[in-house]
Amino acid sequence: MSDTPYDQHFVTWFREVTPYINAFRGKTFVLAFGGKAIASEFIKTLAYDANLLVSLGIRLVLVHGARPQIEEALREKGIESNYHRGYRVTDAESLTCVLDAVGSVFLKIEALLSQGLPNTPMANSRIRVIGGNFINGQPIGVLDGIDMQYAGKVRKVDAEGIIAQLGLGNIVLLNCEGPSLTGEIFNLQMEEVAEAVAVALKADKLVYLTDSAGVTDKKGELLDELTADEASRLLAGADWLTPDMRRYLPCTVRASRAGVGRVHLISYEQDGALLRELFTHDGVGTVVTRESLENMREAKADDIPALIALIEPMEQEGILVHRPRELLEQEIERFSIMLHDGIIVGCAALYQHSEEEAELACLAVNPDHREWGYGEQLMKRILRRARQAGIKRLFVLTTRTEHWFVERGFKLGTVDELPAAKKEMYNWQRRSKVLWRNV
Repeated sequence: MSDTPYDQHFVTWFREVTPYINAFRGKTFVLAFGGKAIASEFIKTLAYDANLLVSLGIRLVLVHGARPQIEEALREKGIESNYHRGYRVTDAESLTCVLDAVGSVFLKIEALLSQGLPNTPMANSRIRVIGGNFINGQPIGVLDGIDMQYAGKVRKVDAEGIIAQLGLGNIVLLNCEGPSLTGEIFNLQMEEVAEAVAVALKADKLVYLTDSAGVTDKKGELLDELTADEASRLLAGADWLTPDMRRYLPCTVRASRAGVGRVHLISYEQDGALLRELFTHDGVGTVVTRESLENMREAKADDIPALIALIEPMEQEGILVHRPRELLEQEIERFSIMLHDGIIVGCAALYQHSEEEAELACLAVNPDHREWGYGEQLMKRILRRARQAGIKRLFVLTTRTEHWFVERGFKLGTVDELPAAKKEMYNWQRRSKVLWRNV
């Protein structure tokens, strides 16, 4: 029987996600979601997806909140809900409602993660869910003359205990309660717990499920990638952001600056958003990285000697086309560079060939720094520059790194597709592969 289009699509998709599966195996992810996400129609499939991540060898920590459930418990008892600086003012009576609501939500999530019915994605699943006293809290104290009482902040994360459970293949499920060393319990903010846990574990990814598709600009257009510095500047005046985003983005910035590999902000109202964000090149939300504008910038004439030192060994190996110093001096404004401790460790260049087409050229990273992801960051820098210039399509010529570019959204093309001037200059002795991607 011949393959149907659906069959071929499945095969293609499965092959495309394999590099991500290999890259994520053994990595630590922290997934954080509030009470609104738990009440959404997709909470069951989110549980399926969480179990799927663990089955692929990802070490997973879940952190949940319960704000709307707490609000409902307070209303049932006729207790007024008060906030100050985003924190719930929690007296003893309110704390009882907090504990009841949080406990109920915890049990619901635990039950969802324990499903194993036949004909569901969790059939034959034997993944354990572990809770525990991994978080210590402390009182916020008095803010602006207001006694916050049992409202607290994270004091300490038992990273060693969590890591031990993750090493056994268990999902660690944490809530927004934090007992103190004196035995009192404090009401913590879910987003701050997730931030503290991700930092303590040196997590590879922290994912927040939010009430929007991601961070947007004033026009409502999604910003698919931000640096921590860019996100911080945006926070200063972004009154258009949703309530979740205003709470989560400061934690995102701090976590990124503290060393968390990537922080993702995606929607809980989109079924499968978690998998699409993690296992597709373009994702569906916003990813925030630690990259500082001080570590990546456009090249200057003073950088030419260091650039030559970087690319010359690769030219000698035949990986890069030789560029004489005089040519670099003429074209230096085309280059972006990556610095580590003030030393140039990577570069890439953008050559525009028409109003809509440009070339990504001379992408090079010092061998001692290639495992740090600098190549991908430089590629994304060039993509941003291309978008700003109105470029629609980007091509690259390569003899050694075809698969690296394919894994990042480029597709194999032909020499005939090159712009006329570039086609005339094509070196048939090198026989470089031509790859394209939309900007």
